[in-house]
Amino acid sequence: MEEVMRLASQRAVTVFSFSSCCMCYSVKSLFSELGVDAAIHELDEDPSGAEMANALVGLLGRKPPVPAIFIGGRLVGSTDKIMALHLGGNLVPLLRDAGALWL
Repeated sequence: MEEVMRLASQRAVTVFSFSSCCMCYSVKSLFSELGVDAAIHELDEDPSGAEMANALVGLLGRKPPVPAIFIGGRLVGSTDKIMALHLGGNLVPLLRDAGALWL
């Protein structure tokens, strides 16, 4: 858990992902299109990935634990939450407040 929180606090946006996950790809693509330089942690490619995945299961209360998105060091949730924020017009202001966007 400590490693997850440490990594999540280092950048304005942090995404914990699996490299083969299509929902993870969707979220990463959305952030890229918005101009967000998110920190991406591919758990299936990280030596500590299994441990971090277990910590994320505890935080999110579900399996699989990805994508797990942190904005401003706080857990926002998964794809459904990010898409709901985006469609509701609330994602960009949240990203701006976290320092992930300069517009």
